[in-house]
Amino acid sequence: MVAARITVNGKETPISPAAPHTTTLDFLRERGLTGTKEGCAEGECGACSVLVARPGVSKPTDWVAVNACLVPAAALDGQEIITSEGLATAGEAGTAPTLHPVQEEMAVRGGSQCGYCTPGFICSMAAEYYRPDRCAHADSASDSDSDSADSADAEHGPNGFDLHALSGNLCRCTGYRPIRDAAFAVGEPTDEDPLAQRREQSPPEPAVTEYTQGDSTFLRKSTLAETLRLLRERPDAVVVAGSTDWGVEVNIRSRRADCVVAVDRLHELRELRVESDHIEIGAALTLTEIERRLDGDVPLLAELFPQFASRLIRNGATLGGNLGTGSPISDSPPVLLALEASVVLTDAAGEREVPLSDYFTGYRQSVRRPGELIRAVRIPLPLSPVTAFHKIAKRRFDDISSVAVAFALDIEDGIVRKARIGLGGVAATPIRALATEAALEGEAWSAQTVEAAALLLQAEGTPMSDHRASADYRSAMLGQSLLKLHAQTTEAVSS
Repeated sequence: MVAARITVNGKETPISPAAPHTTTLDFLRERGLTGTKEGCAEGECGACSVLVARPGVSKPTDWVAVNACLVPAAALDGQEIITSEGLATAGEAGTAPTLHPVQEEMAVRGGSQCGYCTPGFICSMAAEYYRPDRCAHADSASDSDSDSADSADAEHGPNGFDLHALSGNLCRCTGYRPIRDAAFAVGEPTDEDPLAQRREQSPPEPAVTEYTQGDSTFLRKSTLAETLRLLRERPDAVVVAGSTDWGVEVNIRSRRADCVVAVDRLHELRELRVESDHIEIGAALTLTEIERRLDGDVPLLAELFPQFASRLIRNGATLGGNLGTGSPISDSPPVLLALEASVVLTDAAGEREVPLSDYFTGYRQSVRRPGELIRAVRIPLPLSPVTAFHKIAKRRFDDISSVAVAFALDIEDGIVRKARIGLGGVAATPIRALATEAALEGEAWSAQTVEAAALLLQAEGTPMSDHRASADYRSAMLGQSLLKLHAQTTEAVSS
């Protein structure tokens, strides 16, 4: 078997002697690439972001920004990454390198002060710079120093730059306005840009990995069948996809595993199919890939995605991982419960489909058996036409929810024919608001009905008080969320 290695800034670099749990951040810094910084070690600050060549949506390859502090270096075996140092173009002998357009704009517009967070901003900005479907607005201004940079909207520049690309990057010195100015000033990549040209070629195929140092092993098989046989033999193995949860356990809680098995590149877990009666989403597709492939076809998911952590996290996180952790405050379960989704579980003995409403059995516990994987999530069709996702958190973006509420309603001739409500953060598991659903179904979608149902919704679950919110606050927000939905739908109909 070929020795594990990563192509870093165009140069093949052996992973050895790094331990299997070594993060990509530490791997790079140990090799002198110190532009990649550690700020939080849990995927919240973005100082560690790097670019990874991944399968593209509209081109063969997309340059995707990820948190290097969370991804094990072994998970990038055979893959290709670019750090902030690799963006500049080397000059002739005795001359300085030529700055990348993103670096140039950050420099001339004062987007860097202490510089600690700057390389991470640069990499996240570069990923958006190379996004194939980013395009300038016809009425865009030539200079984003003026207020005409707001000609699109507050979160999208006249050059098509989506500021959500920087939602996972934090700065404490410069202030965000000059960074925003730099983002809104970058142009289009030139035809001679090597990283733009690289998008036209396929990314590296996933490497079959068997990387062992000491008593620890990192494994990646080539097929789902091989992976399931391995998990039958090693039911104690830790399964990772984007590693956005396991990476935090390794960094913050010093967790270690004798065996880690990667499933993020298994083709069988990366399919997205739209059938006549359901949509099937592969468990190892990242949230960004799902968002761009569905392109708004599931409005409730489209509302969820911008509120799910940050773009850096969504570039690695998967639905399979989010459901697999069993956390009661995960953002996707309430939405999937409202959509009446089911999970397809598979092991070496076969496959079974379980409604998500029956999947969770206790705090971080589920019906998933040892050696069993989530292969896909199925969403039945047709979709309910009235949907909403309300996330109550201290920050608008990139935060953990205190309460999450998802609604999916069928309302015909003013009568609620069907109601599905998913809740997160109010019980030991994500739950359906069954009493509230029953109170709404068959009743008029009126203020009187909704006010009565809102009182029931306040009593759903067993909310507790913690550092994010009190139990009373959580209950109040449940009721308010239904009142808000009614106000929004009434306003939409009247307008």
